[in-house]
Amino acid sequence: MSEPIQLGRVRRALAAAASTDLLRPRRAAVALVLSPRREPSEGLSLLLMRRSERDGDPWSGHMAFPGGHAQSEDTDLLHTARRETLEEVGLDLTSAEVLGRLDDVSPMKSSELVVRPYVFFAEHPTAPRLSDEVAEVLWVSLDELASGAWKRTAEVVIRGSRYTVPAFVIGSRVVWGMTYHLLERLLAQISAEADDLGDPTR
Repeated sequence: MSEPIQLGRVRRALAAAASTDLLRPRRAAVALVLSPRREPSEGLSLLLMRRSERDGDPWSGHMAFPGGHAQSEDTDLLHTARRETLEEVGLDLTSAEVLGRLDDVSPMKSSELVVRPYVFFAEHPTAPRLSDEVAEVLWVSLDELASGAWKRTAEVVIRGSRYTVPAFVIGSRVVWGMTYHLLERLLAQISAEADDLGDPTR
């Protein structure tokens, strides 16, 4: 059995990768928050949230990362990620370590929206305090995600139509779409760092 993914490995992976910026008129940011599991030897957990069920919302009930659109009061997109995380799940990332960021993404090729993903490490996260937009917060094992045990295809409904999509299926929760692809990017960068070093335990 391989050694758990430790914080140092994630730091190196994100430091070694160059990030791509996209230019779009509308901007948003999300937070991928890591935290230690109960014992340091158990590796890291990652925060996911499930959106509340809302009529007319195409993403109602979907799994996601905390985040949202940039506002005029935000100094930058890092500020957006921190603000939205505090507003949505009550987690203050002011003192959390910013490990780095992933490439900008656009939910759809023709979309005017660009989303910037930041990766944080919160050593002592507070208990979640959910807004009306969030139904649930879930801390999941980064190693379980990396193992592929939760990876499969799943059927989802988008605006009344059914689609089969790649996903992480965690119990009854289906992580797909942009959230799935961001997780894949993070795990790929961590894996690439381990391959370069030739030692996954470092």
